[in-house]
Amino acid sequence: MKFIGIIPARYASTRFEGKPLADLDGKTVIEHVCTRVSSVLEDFAVATDDIRIFEAVTAFGAKAVMTSTDHRSGTDRCLEAYDNLSSDADVVINIQGDEPFVDPGQIRQIMDCFTDDSTDIATLALPFPKNGAYAELENPNKPKVVMDSRNNALMFSRSVIPYLRGHDHLQWPSMADYFTHIGMYAFRIKTLREITQLPQSPLEKAESLEQLRWLQNGYTIKVGITDRQTIGIDTPADLEAAKALLENLK
Repeated sequence: MKFIGIIPARYASTRFEGKPLADLDGKTVIEHVCTRVSSVLEDFAVATDDIRIFEAVTAFGAKAVMTSTDHRSGTDRCLEAYDNLSSDADVVINIQGDEPFVDPGQIRQIMDCFTDDSTDIATLALPFPKNGAYAELENPNKPKVVMDSRNNALMFSRSVIPYLRGHDHLQWPSMADYFTHIGMYAFRIKTLREITQLPQSPLEKAESLEQLRWLQNGYTIKVGITDRQTIGIDTPADLEAAKALLENLK
């Protein structure tokens, strides 16, 4: 089975314009991402809609491909990039372009989900600590996922799921198994072509979570369980936190 990694990276952003090109310890954020991805995947490319990102990526020796400015999501951008590259890979891995500490082990883990022939879409989730604070668990910017006994997703939500009726919500983290979603996806190419043609679903519109469109249309999402949190660069404050983390690692 052949895999290709596609790293969507846009320059425009409401909270942090140009973040893929932000400097992080002498390298751009997108170069950090590519360096980590290259330790696992030989075949990968950055998919962008901005010539500045394209030129920066090709300058440090990685592959980049220009894509439309009109895509609804990174998933749509991945499909265009796959076609523009004339790829023959069986599975496309969508890797976030704003996560300079992306864990190579997580990429391997999502690849391992496809040893099951029934897997068409895969993603990752992180167990929430039993001693974690409820205030962190209920953060709507960290979607939660519940799964069946085969680790197929039943529901994703920005709300806390499951709801523990009759118990103090402050005690919920210690009383049930909670999982926060890690936004890395992989798709068999046939499935990727299908889901990019689907209209937005009611649940997707309500939660602003693209993966709910796939669930509502009957697709199965396999969930691999990881033990490592990722760090995204969404704001200038996130960039400063990443710089501090790198300093601590030296």
